[in-house]
Amino acid sequence: MGRKLGLFRAAYLVSASCMGSFAFAFDTGVISGVLSLASFQKDFGYTKAQMTNVNSNAVSILQAGAFFGCFFVSPIAKFFGRRTGLIISSIVFTIGTILQVINSGTLGTFYAGRVIAGLGIGAATVLIPMYSAEMLPKEIRGRLGACFQLFFAIGVMIAYWVTYAVDKDQSPGTNQWQTALGLQLLGSTLLLVGMCTVKESARWLAARGKLDQARESLKWVRGGEETEELQKEFDEILAGIEEEARVKENLTFKELLLPVNRYRLFIAVTIQLSAQLTGNTSLAYYATQIFSSVGAGSAAKLVTGFFGLVKVCGVTIFQLFVLDRIGRIACIIMTYAEAFSYNMSWGPLPWLYVGEIFSSRTRELGVTVGAASQWLFNFMMSQVTPHAINNIGWRMFLMFAIFNYAIIVYSWFVLKETSRHSLEEMQEVFGGGPKEKQIERADHEEHAEPVSKETKVGSQAC
Repeated sequence: MGRKLGLFRAAYLVSASCMGSFAFAFDTGVISGVLSLASFQKDFGYTKAQMTNVNSNAVSILQAGAFFGCFFVSPIAKFFGRRTGLIISSIVFTIGTILQVINSGTLGTFYAGRVIAGLGIGAATVLIPMYSAEMLPKEIRGRLGACFQLFFAIGVMIAYWVTYAVDKDQSPGTNQWQTALGLQLLGSTLLLVGMCTVKESARWLAARGKLDQARESLKWVRGGEETEELQKEFDEILAGIEEEARVKENLTFKELLLPVNRYRLFIAVTIQLSAQLTGNTSLAYYATQIFSSVGAGSAAKLVTGFFGLVKVCGVTIFQLFVLDRIGRIACIIMTYAEAFSYNMSWGPLPWLYVGEIFSSRTRELGVTVGAASQWLFNFMMSQVTPHAINNIGWRMFLMFAIFNYAIIVYSWFVLKETSRHSLEEMQEVFGGGPKEKQIERADHEEHAEPVSKETKVGSQAC
């Protein structure tokens, strides 16, 4: 009974935290359709000649806010906890959504709402993989950790169908785009409610010296029973925390550049870059415009809705199917196939992978840099895509195809397997070489100036 309850609670915890991913996804899916609504263009008073710039700015400005949100949340995660950080991020996102829904008649207020919502989303993308990695048992961490992308795909799909519904069923007017944007509040509200019903990270509580609460948190998420496995896992966490505490007070961002962490940092950045270079972000944000450009015409929003459905099927490993009513255009079918494969692989894995590869000592900094990198590259792709659609058309997909072949080589030679390893065992996977061990010994022996000493030893070893 205890094990089944533990699995249920772990799944519930992940589902609750991943409502942040759902909120992020709904925004991703809804903005493309809203920007194409004539009612939105009329209320905010911009012309068709300005449309490309407005589309680019409306999407990318949220990523800019998310980039900074990744760094603003770091001290919150450190001093107040992962769960508290997610509660704050949901409130910030809610404020941003309300500003977007207000019909101010000027794009300034709308853009401000996008930036504020981005701060909340960026914070959530740092905290969700961190919180999940610290609370889930290693046997199911991969399967449940991938829920980040599952909820993302579901959020995008629902957003696509919402924009299709308001376009077809509501008369053109302010309520049309306000309804679509206002439904973003669903994700942030569920995140807030969900986080109020789960426990704080056991690892974070242990690191703050709250051992009784840490044990209760771990016991709760493992099913509420005292077992030998629970005691062993708790002892393992405490051992990792004690080792971390010996040198934690001198930790700075510079430590990520030392040889013991440099490879992990390289992966955290490049794996997020690779996810963007697959082209899926561009497809997600500008699906309506892209499908219009390849022949969908007036059915673009309908085609986009099915595109979102295929994304969900890809995450859940369902069989790919093609609907007859929209299956006539070959390039649209190929886009569906891309969405299916992406959501089986590059969609869920980068977030899970970055949350796993860093040691307890550097996990907060490493995940922050990884998430910030994602938003930086996301911002770049969001700026470039609408201009690429207008200027090079189908050649944009050729560019993404070349990138994907390069990513195959990168994945084979750079990435390492992390499944079936606990977070405390990642040092053996990524830091087992003699150079790294030499640096670590020097770090333990001399606490006064660990960064400069390690750098010196690392340079001599090289």
